[in-house]
Amino acid sequence: MESSVRFLGLMAAVLLVVFGLHLAILYAMDFPLFSDEIVLSYVVNYALAALIFLIIQRTLGSKASYAGFIFMLGSGLKFLLFFLVFYPKYQADEVMETSEFTAFFVPYGTCLILEVYYLAKQLNNQSSESAQSPQKKQ
Repeated sequence: MESSVRFLGLMAAVLLVVFGLHLAILYAMDFPLFSDEIVLSYVVNYALAALIFLIIQRTLGSKASYAGFIFMLGSGLKFLLFFLVFYPKYQADEVMETSEFTAFFVPYGTCLILEVYYLAKQLNNQSSESAQSPQKKQ
């Protein structure tokens, strides 16, 4: 549980840094800072990534083989949310601007990279523990 809380804190901290860099780039390019639902996008991506992560963490102990399916289902849920919530607003003028695209996909990609790294690490630790446990019994 402690590692889950640590990971969620790390993910929040990384997203805050990425958000600050994102705003700095928008400022440098003279784009509006808080347009394109950027705050909502970061919050929603973090919340969904945290929820999916916690669900996967619960299944790792009992049904580790389901972790990949849950992860893929979660990614599908994020894309569904994008197309239901963000895409209609971005397509209101019938043009998908780069700033609109990055407002959703920068936090999505950041969360995805962090989730994949951490969950792969968890799965590797779990598989190495299970490989060592028969040796301990002998």
